[in-house]
Amino acid sequence: MHNIRLPFPRSGLYAITREAYRNEQALAEAVAAAIRGGAAVVQYRAKASRDPLREAARLLAVCRDGGVPLIINDDVELARRVGADGVHVGKDDLSLTEARDVLGPNAIIGVSCYDSVDLAVRAEAGGASYVAFGRFFPSKTKPDAPCAHLETLSLAKRQLSIPIAAIGGITAENGGQLVHAGADLLAVIESVFGVGDPCLAASEFAPLFEHVGRSERPVSPPAL
Repeated sequence: MHNIRLPFPRSGLYAITREAYRNEQALAEAVAAAIRGGAAVVQYRAKASRDPLREAARLLAVCRDGGVPLIINDDVELARRVGADGVHVGKDDLSLTEARDVLGPNAIIGVSCYDSVDLAVRAEAGGASYVAFGRFFPSKTKPDAPCAHLETLSLAKRQLSIPIAAIGGITAENGGQLVHAGADLLAVIESVFGVGDPCLAASEFAPLFEHVGRSERPVSPPAL
C-alpha cells in the first residue's frame, strides 16, 4: 500500500491503458515507455483483466518510479485496495460523493461529463479533481458513445477552475484543436498504446501543450 498520493497535473497527456497486452510485464513496459515519452498521468482500465489487483499494483510502482499519478477506471474498491492516487467514475459507477467517502479527501477523483457543462459544474461543486468530456472523434474503445462538441470545452473552460480532459479518438494530429478549445489534458488510448512505440507516440503530443506549460502548479486535493 502506498500512502502518499500524487497531485493531478494541470495539463498534459493522460495515457489510458488498453487490454491487448499479452501479460503484466508487457503492460508495465508499455506504461513505463509512455511515461518516458511525457505522459503526465496514467489511467488503468481493466474491463477484463487477468488479475486487476496485481496489474494495478505493478503499474502503481511504475508510475511512482516515473513520478506520475495512477488513476483507476471505474473501480473505487480496486483504487482503495491498491493505494492508487485516485479513480475516474462515470454515470454507471459509484457517485462522486461515495467515491470520496471510500478514498478520502486526498484522492484524485475524475468525473465523466460526456457533453454536459452542467454535469461538470456540479462535479466541481461536489469536490471533483477534474472532469472529462467526450468522445470527440470516432473511437475504437467506445464506438457507440455520443459525440461531444468543441463548444462544450470552450464553455466549460470559462466556468470551471479544475482541469478539463478530452477523450475519444484523439491523435497528435487532431488533439491541437481540443487544447485550443479549452482542454487541459488529452486522454488517449489507441494513439499511445495501440502503436509499436508508446514512448515515441507519447512524445508526439508534447508540442500540443507547450503554450500551456507542464510546469504549472498541480491541482491540490479539494478541501472538504
